[in-house]
Amino acid sequence: MNDNIKNNKTTMNENADNMAQNEDMDEALSNVLNAGEHGQEELTEGADEEIEKLEAAVQEQKDKYLRLMAEFDNYKRRNAKEKEELRLTGGKDIVTSLLVVLDDMDRAAKQLQTTTDVNVLKEGISLIFNKLRAIMQQKGLRAMEAVNEEFNPDLHEAITEIPAPNESMVGKVIDMVEPGYYLNDKLIRHAKVVVGK
Repeated sequence: MNDNIKNNKTTMNENADNMAQNEDMDEALSNVLNAGEHGQEELTEGADEEIEKLEAAVQEQKDKYLRLMAEFDNYKRRNAKEKEELRLTGGKDIVTSLLVVLDDMDRAAKQLQTTTDVNVLKEGISLIFNKLRAIMQQKGLRAMEAVNEEFNPDLHEAITEIPAPNESMVGKVIDMVEPGYYLNDKLIRHAKVVVGK
């Protein structure tokens, strides 16, 4: 019986220890849960603040995007207007420069009706042509030199081929029917030429 009492005492002590451990575990679990609820509130508040910051950043980016699109639309409208104005008045500079030649031609036309001296008329017309050429050169126009040059399809347009006067002229430009022109070193008209074969 003493053994049973000892076993019962041991069992009771073990049960008491287990109960104490269970109470400690319950208390610890309760603390964790309470801390979790409190932490959850802190997490929720932190998440709300983060969401508000992100929404503010998105709104700011949206505003920047809308402003940028509005500026781009304004730029496109301004650019289209400038192109249209340039198209309408782009030749104004050259036309203004040529008005003096037009005035000289009007005066020459009047002289043609009253003057019978051919030499004076020739001299006047020659002066007008020289003035026209000078103005065109000032604006960047330059005539192409093609005679005695190798035929180049990038620069010349062959109208016809004729027998070359000598071997050295084969494949070269013998005559220029219509001159080619450069405007500021850019080809604007091909020279129409006769090529030796």
